[in-house]
Formats: sequence, C-alpha cells, structure tokens
Amino acid sequence: MPDINSHAPGAFSWVELATTDQRGAVAFYRSLFGWDVVEHQMGPDEVYTIFTVRGRDVSAAAGQQPQEREREIPPHWNMYVAVTDADASAKKAAALGGTVIAPPFDVMNHGRMAVIQDPTGAMFNLWQSKEHIGVKITGEPGALVWSELTTRDPQAAEAFYTALFGWTIKLGGAGTPAEYREFSAGAHPSGGIMAMPAELPPEMPPYWMPYFQVANLDGAVGMAKTGGGHLMIGPLPIPGNGRFAILTDPQGAMFAVFQRE
Repeated sequence: MPDINSHAPGAFSWVELATTDQRGAVAFYRSLFGWDVVEHQMGPDEVYTIFTVRGRDVSAAAGQQPQEREREIPPHWNMYVAVTDADASAKKAAALGGTVIAPPFDVMNHGRMAVIQDPTGAMFNLWQSKEHIGVKITGEPGALVWSELTTRDPQAAEAFYTALFGWTIKLGGAGTPAEYREFSAGAHPSGGIMAMPAELPPEMPPYWMPYFQVANLDGAVGMAKTGGGHLMIGPLPIPGNGRFAILTDPQGAMFAVFQRE
C-alpha cells in the first residue's frame, strides 16, 4: 500500500486525539486498529503517543490541555492541514473571516503550527512541516482515509476553505437534504463538507472528524462496542465506495471507520 513521504499544501496531514484518559484511549485504539505506539516524554507527567503501522506514523494521542478541561471541551480529534508557511496561512485565514485561536508557534524541530477557527465555528490546525511531515501511510487499514466537516453553514465553509487552501469542490445531492461538498487538495478527493443534521442540539459546535480505514467494518464496530465505544450512526453504505460507521471512543471522542468495497 502507498507510503507517504510528503503532503501537498491544503491536504490533511495529521490527526491527533485530545483525551481525558490517555492510557485508556491508547488501549482502545490499539485494540481496534492494531496500532503500535511510540511514546515521547513531553514533561515530568506528560507523554505524546504516536500510533504507527508498519513502523510508520498514522496518528497520535495526548492528554487534553488544562484550559480545554476548564472550558469543559469534550475529548476530540484535532485535524491538521499542511501549509508551506504557517504564518502567511494564519494571516490569510484571519483576512477571510477565520479566527486565529493560537498564533503560529514552533513545535520544537518537528514543525510550526497555528490553531484556527473557521467562520462557521469549526476548529482546525495549520501544520508547516520540518522534521515531522505527518501521516506516512494511506490506502490501508489503520490509516486516515477521509476528513469531514459538519457545519451549520456549508456555503460559508466552502467559500472560506477554497479561498484559503485552493480546494476544488464537487457538489453531490444538490437540492436534497443529503447535499454534500466533496473537496480535493490536488488530484484526489480527500474529504467532505456537510450540513449539521437538524436533530443535533443547537449547542453542538461545528466539527472536523477523521475517518479511518478498516478491513472489516462490522468486526470493527463490534470490537469498538466491546471496548467501551458507542455506535452513533451506521453501518451505512456509500454507493460505489464502501460502507462506514460513526463511533465515539470510551472517553467520548467521535470518529468514523470506513471499509472499501
């Protein structure tokens, strides 16, 4: 399966879990996806867990920051977009109506990042790589395969992200409740933008969510439930592509699993 050695600007390049129980979350995802781990000491009582497949990075996990816990932000997956210049991209995001939550800063010798909130309220990170490019595998079980935004204003989100990253958009289901904006950063589709379902509570903020590929969707859903996760949606078909399900881990972070046809 394809190994990744670089990411095109505008592509989602890294995915990182922020959780209230790092040890429990690591055990859950290792069991579910068969991930190996490499732990990096970040301080006296803090480690950064990198998940790997075949010795290549696929995602990471860390404990939530104190300020997130104080604001009662639930566990979640952080999504990173590759850029060539984090400072210039953060400035452009602000000019387009986004909010720079954390101005660009260096992450040791790994790269430079910024935290951005888009005009509809969804959070994402910019990543200018140095020694750490991000995920190093695609197209096989355990790897990030899709990135999806759920928002109450898909049109505003489309305008923001296409201007910021140069994404191209393919509209599906136009004029129906299932209208979906599929975006591409480069030659291949890599994610989508959809409207927030009406049944979700109004206090639910817009969010980005990762999809991870699996070899056996039903088996993965069963294993997640056995491990303390919860099934939110599915399994459901994606005609011409495969099947997916949306889950939460035992701490409440939401993610999706996808099996190709």
